[in-house]
Amino acid sequence: QVQLVESGGGLVQAGGSLRLSCAASGSTFSISAMAWYRQAPGKQRELVAVISGGSTTYYADSVKGRFTISRDNVKNTMYLQMNSLKPEDTAVYYCNVGYYSSTYLSSGYWGQGTQVTVSS
Repeated sequence: QVQLVESGGGLVQAGGSLRLSCAASGSTFSISAMAWYRQAPGKQRELVAVISGGSTTYYADSVKGRFTISRDNVKNTMYLQMNSLKPEDTAVYYCNVGYYSSTYLSSGYWGQGTQVTVSS
C-alpha cells in the first residue's frame, strides 16, 4: 500500500502563488506516475497534472503555462508550483499515484486533500 499526504494549501489573492507538496510512504517502489487532481464545490474531480517515472509531464489546458509539476524520487515527494492563480483554481487538491503512457490510469491511492482558495 501507498500513503499520500498533501500539504501547502492555503488562501491567496488572485495572481499569487502556492506550492503544494505530496509525500509518499509505504510501498513507494511500486510508484510509477504521480498526479494532481482537484475538486471544486459542486464539480467533478478533474485531472490537473501528471508526471511519469521518466519525468514526462501532462497538464490540463486550464493550468498550462501557470502550473509546474515536479518530483523528487529520493524524497518520494511530488510538487505542484502554482503561479498566476485565479479564483477558478479554488478547489481541494488531491495527490494520486498511477500509471502514465498516453493517458493516466489511477491506482486508486489518494491523499486526504489540501484546500486552495484564491480570492479575487
